[in-house]
Amino acid sequence: NALNRAVREYKYYQPNEILDKAREIVIQEFEKSVDEVKDGMDIALCSLHGKTLHFSGAHNPLWILRKGEILVTKADKQPIGKFENAAPFTTHKIELIEGDIIYLFSDGFVDQFGGLKGKKFKSKTFRELLISMQEKSMQEQKVSLDEAFEDWRGELEQIDDVCIIGVKI
Repeated sequence: NALNRAVREYKYYQPNEILDKAREIVIQEFEKSVDEVKDGMDIALCSLHGKTLHFSGAHNPLWILRKGEILVTKADKQPIGKFENAAPFTTHKIELIEGDIIYLFSDGFVDQFGGLKGKKFKSKTFRELLISMQEKSMQEQKVSLDEAFEDWRGELEQIDDVCIIGVKI
């Protein structure tokens, strides 16, 4: 709701402005509660205009797969919500090239327990998985990601939401 309001009601279109306004709205809503709410949201948000990408993140980074390498654009280390040392969110401007694949994702995949030892999947393994799939179509990548997640999880319970967005330029 806060993200929708930031865009529709307040007419913000730059990712950092949207996140700043969303945080303000979330804090205002939480302050209406009788109890103190110490919750927040992590998010990766971008806008794409031609081959120019603008990215802002609240804990969640942007990964770009380019010619066999993952280029990481770090997010700000703060959530959407109340935060002691809150600062305005940063927008990173990135010029994309033909063949780049943009990935935005929640932490649900990398934090999932599984495998033979019941450990987390981890970012390094996720990175290697994405690199190994770079020649596949986006639909084939979706299937491969679903299969990899289910194979890793096995009989263990899914612990968090999993959201992965991939866009090929």
